[in-house]
Amino acid sequence: MSYRSHVSDHSHEASTFKFRAIVAAVICLLMLLGLLTRLAWLQIVDYAHFSDLSEHNRIRLMELPPTRGLIYDRNGVVLAENKPTFHLEIIPEQVDDMEQTLKGLAEIVTISEAELERFKEQLKVRRSFQRISLRTRLSEDEVARLAVNRHRFPGVDINARLSRFYPQGETTAHVVGYVGRINQKDLTVIDEGNYRGTTHIGKTGLEKYYESELHGQVGRQNVEVNAQGRILRVIDKVAPIPGNDLTLNLDIELQRQAEKALGDLAGAVIAIEPHTGAVVVFVSKPGFDPNLFVHGISHKNYDALRHDIDKPLFNRAIFGQYPPGSTFKPFLGLAGIEQRSFGVRESIYCKGHYLLPGDDTERKYRDWKKEGHGTVDLTKAIEQSCDVYFYELAYRAGIDHMHDFMAKFGFGSRTGIDLLGERKGILPSTEWKKRTHGRVWYPGETLIAGIGQGYMLTTPVQLAVATAALASRGEKIVPRLLKEVHNTQDGTVKKREPSRTMIELHQESHWDVMFNAMKKVVHGTWGTARATGWSMKFKMAGKTGTAQVFGIAQDEEYDEETVAKKLRDHGLFIGFGPVEDPVLAVAVVAENGEHGSRMAPIARDLIKRYMEKYAE
Repeated sequence: MSYRSHVSDHSHEASTFKFRAIVAAVICLLMLLGLLTRLAWLQIVDYAHFSDLSEHNRIRLMELPPTRGLIYDRNGVVLAENKPTFHLEIIPEQVDDMEQTLKGLAEIVTISEAELERFKEQLKVRRSFQRISLRTRLSEDEVARLAVNRHRFPGVDINARLSRFYPQGETTAHVVGYVGRINQKDLTVIDEGNYRGTTHIGKTGLEKYYESELHGQVGRQNVEVNAQGRILRVIDKVAPIPGNDLTLNLDIELQRQAEKALGDLAGAVIAIEPHTGAVVVFVSKPGFDPNLFVHGISHKNYDALRHDIDKPLFNRAIFGQYPPGSTFKPFLGLAGIEQRSFGVRESIYCKGHYLLPGDDTERKYRDWKKEGHGTVDLTKAIEQSCDVYFYELAYRAGIDHMHDFMAKFGFGSRTGIDLLGERKGILPSTEWKKRTHGRVWYPGETLIAGIGQGYMLTTPVQLAVATAALASRGEKIVPRLLKEVHNTQDGTVKKREPSRTMIELHQESHWDVMFNAMKKVVHGTWGTARATGWSMKFKMAGKTGTAQVFGIAQDEEYDEETVAKKLRDHGLFIGFGPVEDPVLAVAVVAENGEHGSRMAPIARDLIKRYMEKYAE
C-alpha cells in the first residue's frame, strides 16, 4: 500500500512540475514578445519623436542678438556706444527647481530684491527656452565665483554682452534718450521673433524713435552641448545683422555750451539751421544720467528723480508749453502789416496803458514800462517791446485773423521733429474757445493774446522753428535731429530730405522791415537787448520776451524781490544771425529767468561759435 502511494505521488509531482514549466515558459515568451513589440514600436513607430528628444539633449538652438547701432554727433563724437559686460542668465526649461537655483545663486553673488522681481516678471512673459537675465554688470570676482560653481546650476550661464553706455550723460539725456529692459508692454508691439535673445529696447528719445534702424536683425546658431549644457562646438550659424549707425545734426560742443549758459535755471535751448532744418542744439535742463536706466534704475534713484522739484525727467523742449510773451510780437507785427491792420510807418502814442474801445469799465491794460514809450511805429514797438502798440494791433486784427496768420509759422501745431510725444501748444481762436471751454471769446482776451499771454502757449522747439522760418524769409522746414543713417553692412549712407513749405507775403519787403526792427532790439539805442550787442563783430536780429507765471491785479505791481522764485516771470529770447544771411536761429526759454534780455547772450554766443566752426 505504501509503495503504490509513493509511485502515485512521484507521477503527480512530475505532472505538476511540467505544468509549471510550461506556464513559466509561456509567461517568459509573452514578456519577451511584449519587450520585442515595445522595442519595435520605439524603433519604428516612435523613432522620429525620440530621435528629436535625443537630438534636443545634444543640439541646442541659440539666438544671437545683433549689435545695436551707435549714435554720433555731426563731428563724429560718440553719444551712445556699446560696452562689454558680463550677464548672469538662466534658461528656465533647463532648471528643475527655480527657487532652489535662485537661492543657491544668491549665496554666491549679490542679487537685489529689484533684480529678483524683474527676473520673475520676465519669467512670466518670456518663453521657457529663452534666456532671461538675472544679474548684469558682474564684476570679475563674481564671474570667477560663478564659474567655479557652474556645475551646480544646470541652465545657468555667464555670457558676455554689449551694454549701452551714454558718455555725455545728462547733456544728451533728453535728445538721445536711453534703452531699457524689454517688458510686457514692449512685447505687444515688437516683432518677437526679431527680438529673441535681445534684452533691451529704446525707451525714450532718438533711441526709441529710430529703434528699427538701431536694433538690427537677430542671428541664430545650432550648438552641440554636453549633459551640463556646456557648448562643445558650433554646428551651423546665421550671423546677426548689426543695427545701423546714426549721425545727428547735433553739435555736442554747442550743446554743452548752451547747457552751461543756462546756469542754475531750468529751461530749454534750441538752435536750428534756417535753410536746412538741422537741429544743432537741443537742450532741456535739468537733465539726468540715462545710464541709470539701462539695466534697471533702483527705486531710490527713481523716486529721487520723480519727486525732484525741478522735474529732470520732463523734456521741456517738446513737452513744455509756455506763454511766448513778447517773442510773439515779430510774428504779430508781420500779420499786422500783411493784413493791413497797421501801416508800416503808422504810429500810435503809448502812455503806459491801453483802454479797450467801447469798454465802460475803463480797465487798464498795462504796458511793461509804467510811463509809456511815447510815439512808436512798428520798428520802435519791436525795438522797445511796446505792449500798447500790440494791444492796438491785436484789437484791429481780431483773434481769428491773428490765428490764421500765426498758424502759417507753426504755432498751435506739432513741428514734426523726430522725437515722440511732442505737444502742440495752443493757438487760440473763437472756435477753439467755444470747442474747448464752451464759452464765447471776449475782446479783452484778444489784447492779452497780442502780447503772447492768456491762452497762448508754445513749446521751445515750436518757437525755434517759427524763428527759423522768419530767418529764412518764409521757408518753413520740418526740424531734423538725424543727419545720416550709415548702413553697417554695405557702408552706404542714407539721407532724408526735409519737408518744406513756403510762407508767402504780399510784399517781400515786409521781411526786411521785420529784420531791421529785430536788429534794433540788439543793436539799437533803445533795444531791450542792447547790452548784448555791444562790441559784436556781426549783426544779430532778436526779440526778448517775458511771460508771467501768475496774474497781477489792477492796483498791484510786480516786484521780483518779493516774489517766490518759482513764481517769477519766465525769460525768453529768439534770435538769428548774421542778419544779412542767417546761419542759425535760436530760441531760449528759461523758467523763472525774469528777463528775456538775460537770455540774449546765450543766443549770441551760440551763433558766434557756430560761425567760427562752420562759416566758409
